[in-house]
Formats: sequence, C-alpha cells, structure tokens
Amino acid sequence: MLLGKMPRLSGSFGIQVFLALAFLIAGCADGPPTEPAPANAPTNAGKPILGDESRGPGADRPWHAADVNAYDSQVPLEWYDLAYRLVQSERLSPPMASRVFGYVGVTLYEALVPGMRGAASLQGQLHGLHDLPRAGGRAYHWPVVANAALAAALRGMFVGGSEATLAAIDALELETAESFTATLPAGIKKRSVDRGVEIANAILAWAATDGLAELRNCAYTAPLGAGSWEPTPPAFAPALEPCWGELRPFALEKNNSCDPGPPPEFSDVESSQFMAEAQEVFETSRGLTAEQATIARFWADGAGQTGTPPGHSISIASQILAGGGHPLDTAAETYAKVGIAVADGFISCWWSKYEYNLMRPITCIRKTLDANWTPLIPTPPFPEYTSGHSVQSGAAAQVLTDLFGAISFTDHTHDVRGFAPRTFFDFFAAAEEAAVSRLYGGIHFRAAIDRGVEQGRCVGRQVSALRMRTPS
Repeated sequence: MLLGKMPRLSGSFGIQVFLALAFLIAGCADGPPTEPAPANAPTNAGKPILGDESRGPGADRPWHAADVNAYDSQVPLEWYDLAYRLVQSERLSPPMASRVFGYVGVTLYEALVPGMRGAASLQGQLHGLHDLPRAGGRAYHWPVVANAALAAALRGMFVGGSEATLAAIDALELETAESFTATLPAGIKKRSVDRGVEIANAILAWAATDGLAELRNCAYTAPLGAGSWEPTPPAFAPALEPCWGELRPFALEKNNSCDPGPPPEFSDVESSQFMAEAQEVFETSRGLTAEQATIARFWADGAGQTGTPPGHSISIASQILAGGGHPLDTAAETYAKVGIAVADGFISCWWSKYEYNLMRPITCIRKTLDANWTPLIPTPPFPEYTSGHSVQSGAAAQVLTDLFGAISFTDHTHDVRGFAPRTFFDFFAAAEEAAVSRLYGGIHFRAAIDRGVEQGRCVGRQVSALRMRTPS
C-alpha cells in the first residue's frame, strides 16, 4: 500500500545540489585522481570538509567541498516525514517510537559531523558509543550522505516491518538519489553513499547493545497493595514494557538521575491530597468544555492513529526547521537532540512508572467516587506516575528552547486529521498544554502531570549539555 504524506511537508522534493570544484595540490603527483565538479557549485566552496586545518600543504587531502551548512534541510525533512508515517503505520508504542527517533537522530548527526565546522562527535558522550568510522580526506556530498544514512538507519530500525514500510524506505531513497544523478560525479556519489551506510551500520550495531533484546516486554508481576497499579478497563491489558526504564540511556548519567520523587501517598480518605487529585480528575471530566475536549484529543497521539507523542515532538521540530529555512547542519543537530531527549525521556519516565507503581485515575475513581465513570481518552496499560506525555514534551521543549529560543509557532501536526492548528507563544506553552491534556482526558492525576514536565526538563537539560555545537 502507498503511504500518504503529511500536509506539513508537502510539495515538490526539489533539493538544491551543491559541490565545489576540487584540484590537486601542486607537487602531489601521486594523489588521488580528480573528478569533475558540477556547474552549480556553492558560493562558499573551498572550505575543508573535516574542520581540521592542522593538515598543511602536501597532506593527502587535495579535495575540498562545501560544509554541511551550505545545503538546505530538505533531505532530512522528507525522511522524518516518512519516519513519522512509518511509526504510525507500524503501530509502534510510544517507547518504541522514541527509540527509533533517538537512534536515527544520532545516525544523521554522526554521518554529517565531519562537515560541520566546530562540531564535535557524540562518541564518548553517549553511553557505549565509541570507535565510529572516520571520514576520509576527500569530498563528500552531504545531502547524499544524509540520504544514505537515514535510509539505512530506518531500514535497520524497521527490520521485520511490513512490505509497505520497506518499500516506502526504498522509494524515498531512490527518489532522492536520482535527484543528484545528473550533476554529481559518480566517485563522489559512491563515496557519500558509503559514508552514510557505514555510519548507519555502526549506529545500528551500537543500538543492538542497549538491552532491548533482553528487556522488551519482560515478564512482570504487578505488586499488590493499596494504591498499586492494576490493569485497567476496557481492555485490562497487561503492563506495557515494564523493563523499559532499565534500557541503557543515551545521555542521562543514570536511568533515575531525573527521579521526580514519590507521588502523593495513597489514601482513600476524602480530605487527603491523593483524593483531592482524584476529585479534580472526576470533576474536570464531568464539566469538560469543548476546548478542553479538543486539547485532550489533539495531544492524545494514540499508537496506530498518529506518530505517537515522540513523533509529535519530532513533527514540531520539523515545522520549525522548514518554516525557518534552516540549513542541513542545524537540522542534524536538532533531530539528534530532540531524538535523544524523547528517547531518554521515556527511559526516565518508565523508570518512575514501575518504581512507584501507582494506580490510574479510573481505578481510584471507580472504587471511591463513581463505579461507572469512564474517561474521555482510554487509559493506556501502564502505571500512573509520571505522565509520559509530560516528560517527553518537557524534554523536547527544553532542547528546542535551548536551540531556537523562546519563539512562537503554530503546530500543524494534525491538520491531516481534521484538527485546527494550534498556536503557542513558546515551546514550553505547548509542553504544558500537552501535559494538561491528560487531565482533560482523564488519564493522569495532577502530580504526574506537573512533576512529569519538570522531570522532562531535567532530561532536556542533560541533552542540551552535550558538547555538540551552537547553530548560527
């Protein structure tokens, strides 16, 4: 089947192809053969591709090419549009989606970092990431590198996916590659493709060591006791990914380094803080306004219906990149940071959920206030505290603010689903609305919402502290 595009990135796939004319250094008769450059070379040609100016005349680096920032972001924008749709069509859970965006973002960044002046690799900064393949001393066409890297990374992340998913990856890779065929020398194209695939394979090998194979949907017996989580109606499904909080994090010092602390102590006494929060959920649901219901549904991002909450954060990042006309190097850093933030956000959040193992509002309210109460949004199958929407939204808002500042924006993520776009004065305003949407939906108590945003901001600050670069 064919997968339709989201309106936010619709339009022609015109990608400006840039490449500088290279020449042999005088006197290096045994250097590599020259390759012709296309006529539409970028205006800032002549910059070294590796950001390493310590190698002087006579070094084996006769080729020069434009830096990554000479190119636009169209290639990754198209790929992340596809990634969102694949997460949706493959019905990935939010934790699994966050992992996809985390590793794909690192792949893009590491594939391009040799051509980003002043940029630093994430090797030695992310847990277990070491000894990535080095770029050679000859020219690369960075959009071709990005195309090959993202295709290989998504192909690896969706191993076992449907025929439609794999066909969509193949089709976009070929469409992008063919757009460069007429103007790009064959040698540079092959070298660039090889670079992208080599990095993607290295990142996929690193991903295979994060513990997912052993921990995914591990055996779990929910602890019993007053206030403990139990499967919820209507599906009464078993706990989802109870060991996700034990996965190797990307940037977090430890899985619990953003521990939000315990939730309010369970009590069924009417005057207790816990019951006050239960009463808030109950009364809010009974007096829900049309706007509150819209907010609940706009941010619900159910698996199989949308690209999940992590995909929503990626969608916002894509809209900022596309609307601002940002170059390829900014896109690489942005997708890496937002991907790592949502991935570590879910690891941190899931650690909290199964550490504190708190019951959901539907369980409490049906036992104490109304046996027939049903929330607007179906309750997902995992413990209450903290809110995954809150944590991942807070983490994404933190890194996006650190990258772009406190800017206003309009979110068109769900235009294709018939929702009116929503406008926010900054990223944290969007995160706060995403968080409180779970109160309106009847999914979370107040503590899980508010403390979840703070937990996410803690995650985001650790991601922003990575030594990468500051976009101009």
